[in-house]
Amino acid sequence: MAVSALAWASAGSAQDTDGDSVPSSDYISQLKACRDIAANDQRLACFDTAVSAMVAATDSGEVSIVDREDVRETRRSLFGFTMPKGGIFGSSDDDEDTSMLESTITDVRRLGGDTYVITIAEGSKWQMSNVPMRLRPPRAGDAVVFKKAALGSYFIRIAGQTGVKGRRIE
Repeated sequence: MAVSALAWASAGSAQDTDGDSVPSSDYISQLKACRDIAANDQRLACFDTAVSAMVAATDSGEVSIVDREDVRETRRSLFGFTMPKGGIFGSSDDDEDTSMLESTITDVRRLGGDTYVITIAEGSKWQMSNVPMRLRPPRAGDAVVFKKAALGSYFIRIAGQTGVKGRRIE
């Protein structure tokens, strides 16, 4: 299983076992540096120190360790929101397409003549306005596909019908 370490500098730095301050981005670098030590006893001592610092940072909440599935679920739940640059949820070169989301409708509310709010399996709520009367109204259980459009809006395609413009509201 692939695992990524994400560090947030909530406290700015952590204390290693000698009481020295360790910048939150150096935990993995310290572990990598230990591999280059030739003497077994020194290498073991280096690993012990680096691992102790990382465990302490994890216990204090400064560092979180997540796997790819956690990142994938978080990306899906945040689809429709503008994400900050910086690789918090993996690099943009990942194989997963972030311009489209396929899901299932779990709840539908009609707000007026041609306006609907749908809730999808990931828990997000989307509003569609000016839905043409020729389209069948959305129902719970329908498949839905969201594709990025212009100016922060999305094309929402329900049950294979023509796409309608909409936006995420929650």
